[in-house]
Amino acid sequence: MPEVTIKYQNSKTLKALKALSEFLDFTFAKSSPKEKAGYIYINGVPVIPGDKSIDISDMGEIISRNRMDAKKLRQSWQRNK
Repeated sequence: MPEVTIKYQNSKTLKALKALSEFLDFTFAKSSPKEKAGYIYINGVPVIPGDKSIDISDMGEIISRNRMDAKKLRQSWQRNK
C-alpha cells in the first residue's frame, strides 16, 4: 500500500483529515519515525544524544588557538548541500 506523509501545523487539519478518511478510505499510521530508537528528529535528521563521559577540555584549546568565535565555528560546521 502506498504511503504519504502529511505535515501540518494546525490541529484542525488533523480533524479534517480524520473526517475525510471515512469517505476516502485511507488510514493513519500509529507510529511515527520520530519514535524510532528514542531519537529526536530535526528536519528528518536524527539527533543522537552525546556521551557525557567524553573529556572535551582539549576542544577549548583548539578553538582558542585558532581564534574561532561562535559565528566562525557554526559556519565551519555547516553541511554542504
